[in-house]
Amino acid sequence: MRFGPLAVEQALGGVVAHAVRRPGLLMKKGSVIGAAEIAALKAAGIATITVALAEPGDIGEDEAAGRIAAAVAGEGLRIDPPFTGRANLFAAEAGVLMVDREGIDRINRIDEAITLATLPAFAAVEAGEMVATVKIIPYAVAGDRVAEAIAAGPLVRVAPFVRRRVAVVSTLLPGLADKVVEKTLRVTADRLAPAGAAIVAERRVPHEAAALTAAIGEVAGGADLVLVFGASAIADRRDVIPAALEAAGGQVDHLGMPVDPGNLLMVGALGSVPVLGAPGCARSPKENGFDWVLMRLLAGLPVTKHDVTGMGVGGLLMEIVSRPQPREGEIAAPPAPRLAAVVLAAGRSTRMGGPNKLLAEIGGRPLVRHAVEAALGAGLAEVLVVTGHQEAAVRAALADLPVRFAHNPDFPEGLSTSLKAGIAALGEEIDGVVVLLGDMPAISSGLVGRLAAAFAPGEGRHVVVPVAGGRRGNPVLWGRRFFAELMKVTGDQGGRAVLAGAPEAVAEVPAETDDVHLDLDTPEALAAAGGRPAP
Repeated sequence: MRFGPLAVEQALGGVVAHAVRRPGLLMKKGSVIGAAEIAALKAAGIATITVALAEPGDIGEDEAAGRIAAAVAGEGLRIDPPFTGRANLFAAEAGVLMVDREGIDRINRIDEAITLATLPAFAAVEAGEMVATVKIIPYAVAGDRVAEAIAAGPLVRVAPFVRRRVAVVSTLLPGLADKVVEKTLRVTADRLAPAGAAIVAERRVPHEAAALTAAIGEVAGGADLVLVFGASAIADRRDVIPAALEAAGGQVDHLGMPVDPGNLLMVGALGSVPVLGAPGCARSPKENGFDWVLMRLLAGLPVTKHDVTGMGVGGLLMEIVSRPQPREGEIAAPPAPRLAAVVLAAGRSTRMGGPNKLLAEIGGRPLVRHAVEAALGAGLAEVLVVTGHQEAAVRAALADLPVRFAHNPDFPEGLSTSLKAGIAALGEEIDGVVVLLGDMPAISSGLVGRLAAAFAPGEGRHVVVPVAGGRRGNPVLWGRRFFAELMKVTGDQGGRAVLAGAPEAVAEVPAETDDVHLDLDTPEALAAAGGRPAP
């Protein structure tokens, strides 16, 4: 592939390397230059442009990414259509991610133009979770390098969860409260649920080898997996839980693991049924070594002594928060995405110097009505208004409109809290949300509608933003893929940082005016817009 500046006349068929912005001209990075583009560049007075030109034998970035993704994807995966040189792989079903580390390393060493990244090996994944991505760095790559990558064959797959019936045996000692056992059962049930597994038998016996031996033998016949929660931690292979398993006719494969929390784990089996002696930390919902072994077993994968002793690197979990929620994948090219609007109307108007700016009047109507009516006029599935400061007055200003309200009690802590309150209040059926600021009166229903029309997750357009004068503005349409990231935003900010971290997922829609930058924060701005403070 050739890359560099060329005279505009010589750039036919090239790919724009850097976005070109001039008055009346916007040529995006990645655009293919045709005759019309050359004419537009000349008209704008541009003599040279930096482009990428494919050479004989080169394969375009999207085609190359798609081919490699199809080759490395094994069972239990689906692939989204490639866009901007990227092809993402998603779990088609819940299970445990299996990766060929050496094979992936070989692909990444073929050529710097080709990259393949995955989640960690043996990660527990849900259906729809993104597990791997193929990214072609330039706009094209040599065909022989693509062929070499394809020859590697399947390197990534999902082992589906297959063990569904779990038995739990708890041993008891004086001083162990019933509520501790009850909480352990609830936590365990929650752990099993994502794998489609459930507790089918439960026993409570004294912390004695004989009683535990009988209980293990009793429940193992109707279970795919047995979990033993001891009233006292396992201290030795001759302790109660290992001794009971061996007395029942089973074997202890390994005791202890280089993962903290989770050190005092026992891995064994009674016949074909795995038996886990749970460490004390397994009573907590936070991630620990027990999760790592449990998920593999639920997927029907063997867990050997070699496997357990190889968990030391990355095994220090003490300061790691509980496992984050899975990234939600978008269904490719949904025929009719359901979109909602969230209008942020909770702020204290501190820069206004006292009055609530959202109740100020412009054109005889409260300021907040303008944004809400723009959202309603766009024909979205629903409009949700987030309230906070002077909630009753804001509700009264919108009382006759068909909107739903969500109150944000944390509004003094900044804009992010209202954004999170709005997203949390949306239903699971919503595919995307247009986030409007309540103090932007010039936003039109037409603009909101154009944002909605440009939203196409299947084509890589997960976020849509309006652009005027070369600058992005508000409102912004966010696809569900980014809801989890938005819920992590803090302070008095919106999704700017999230937006900056995902440039390939963003589509821009030209705005007819600069109104996408007009918000009324001060008395001067309100007066300039022809408004007057709230009575």
